[in-house]
Amino acid sequence: MKNKTKFIFSCQQCGQQYSKWVGRCTECGEWNSVVEERESSSAPSSNSRPSQPSGSPLPISEILASDYPRYVSDLPELDNVLGGGLVPGSVVLLGGEPGVGKSTLLLQAADQFGRSGKTVLYVSGEESGSQVALRASRLGVKTEKVLFVSETHLENILAHIDKTQPQILILDSVQTVHSSEMESQPGSVGQLRECSNAIIATCKEKNLAAFLVGHVTKEGAIAGPKVLEHMVDVVLHFEGTSSQNFRILRSNKNRFGSTHEIGVFEMASTGMRQVANPSELFLSERPKTIPGSVIVASVEGTRPILVEVQALVSHSALAMPRRTAIGIDQNRLCLLVAILEKRSGFRLYDQDVYLNIAGGLRILETAVDLGVMAALISSETGKSISPQAVFFGEVGLGGEVRTVPKAAIRLKEAQRIGLKQTYVPAKVAKEVSKDFPQMEIIAIDHVKQLSDKL
Repeated sequence: MKNKTKFIFSCQQCGQQYSKWVGRCTECGEWNSVVEERESSSAPSSNSRPSQPSGSPLPISEILASDYPRYVSDLPELDNVLGGGLVPGSVVLLGGEPGVGKSTLLLQAADQFGRSGKTVLYVSGEESGSQVALRASRLGVKTEKVLFVSETHLENILAHIDKTQPQILILDSVQTVHSSEMESQPGSVGQLRECSNAIIATCKEKNLAAFLVGHVTKEGAIAGPKVLEHMVDVVLHFEGTSSQNFRILRSNKNRFGSTHEIGVFEMASTGMRQVANPSELFLSERPKTIPGSVIVASVEGTRPILVEVQALVSHSALAMPRRTAIGIDQNRLCLLVAILEKRSGFRLYDQDVYLNIAGGLRILETAVDLGVMAALISSETGKSISPQAVFFGEVGLGGEVRTVPKAAIRLKEAQRIGLKQTYVPAKVAKEVSKDFPQMEIIAIDHVKQLSDKL
């Protein structure tokens, strides 16, 4: 093998590579993000031959499927998002805004894993030992199974892994790690790619489960090349702001479980406190007699959650009235407002429309369309909706109300909370009316029918 030195120019935002320097990346559009990097590559020898395959391909029907063993912590909210626990050999990438509580959550998880007999190696590249010890004292972390080291050099981290032989690795954060074999700065695309490859390969070789903490960009995406999210097994996002006590742990990718699962936590003085019943929590402060407040039944992964949708419709003095949405897609709100005007005859073109999902939850599914429509109608007419009513259903461009999946578990959650009335698509009403005799199920097949019944 003959080593060759290769100079490349890489974008620090998206990882796009160029043969020469450019002022603006043509892939992501960022200015002054392309920097020079030197990589050491090995030229293949003409006498090299591919290695022999380790086995013969088999029909997939003859391969036995087996469940993965998992490390279960005493944090059910975390375990549920991971699909039932942490799989040995898996690599979990955790992203979130600064100060949201990523390090706090992982230190609590390390304590629980340590109490169950697992050796945890906590590597911090951003904080010193005294800083982490102060947080550990506040959280009550006292197990000797949690080992700590402050290190940013990749080679030293791998040496610590060989020396301590842990079952679980926590690296906070992966952007601070750099290799001495590359001359680019820590956090650059090249460093992040090479260091992540080395750590993931070590985890797979030693059957070592790992949490990698990742910084996020101003848009909320995990910083670095997108290939990093493809290499890991699980991608988690920790959502929340410093002004809110609630934190949402969301699964965007999981090779060992369902995606879009969420875990709900509350920031307390002793760390992250689990919220076992988020529906009651999100509805605890709901006003019962104010127009524009509606309960909707949403499903995150396999978990039903009842949340409050708040709408405010007021006269606008602007040439272009405002459309503001917090917690759902703003384009979706504009679409629903247009449907309400065209199909139900409401006059909203000269009205400001504001929509908010109470509690800071962000909802991605379209099953909340019917509830959003009801909240807009309630705010526009000034008539409050029954506090015992819940809504779910997707609204099409023609004004028709379409069915949504997992209707039964939505109704079970509403019944458990104590709600007595539900507005659902007509098809759903026919399917579940016999299973919920104690609830008044109102079938809605068009948004005009919704306005008439409200």
